Amino acid sequence: MIKLLLVEDDKNLSYIVQSGLQDIIGGYEVITAFNGKEGDIIISDIDMPVMDGFEMVRHIRETDGDTPILFASALTSPKDVRKGYDIGVNNYVKKPFIPDELDAHLHAILKMKEGSKTRDESGMCKFGKYTLDAGHATLHNNESGNNTTLTAREAQVLQLLAENKGEVVRREVILNRCWDKNDDYFASRSLDVFITKLRKLFENDPQVEIKTVRGVGLMLTVRQ
Repeated sequence: MIKLLLVEDDKNLSYIVQSGLQDIIGGYEVITAFNGKEGDIIISDIDMPVMDGFEMVRHIRETDGDTPILFASALTSPKDVRKGYDIGVNNYVKKPFIPDELDAHLHAILKMKEGSKTRDESGMCKFGKYTLDAGHATLHNNESGNNTTLTAREAQVLQLLAENKGEVVRREVILNRCWDKNDDYFASRSLDVFITKLRKLFENDPQVEIKTVRGVGLMLTVRQ
């Protein structure tokens, strides 16, 4: 059974959505909250008291780049949609909607998330012709057989990008995971240096690229 948190300030709508999802066969265990300060989320309204959906997602994405987040809102202008995707939302559903529609969107997000991750509990990540052993800080070229030794932090950064291959990882997420942020300016400059070094590992491989998404973060892409 899928566990999700529904954040919705309209209590009547919250009850309807919760009941509808729980009635779906093989469906959901739904926990409800009525503003953006009450927990991690999967489904959220945008226009809420105390903390709106945009602010809530920003806070979550500072430390959590993995939890699927879906906005269910009447605010679906191009400006609102772009703002949501820029801060890390995975998808939108326009109000009003029916539970079956919401169910379809949720399963699509979970399927995409499951299929896009290459994480292994041992710290092994595969992308392109490479296998990263983050635990031992080595990058193996599966075609040439060459091994490249990385620093522990290089391995951490590359692992985070590889686990989210094809998705933008916000700079704040990388810094929180891989740096002591007592000095934000130093950490940010240090990240730039590490990315430059990691890019050199793939400078002769046109299939693998670490892209900068200006003002947002970084993304590892692999061309087939």
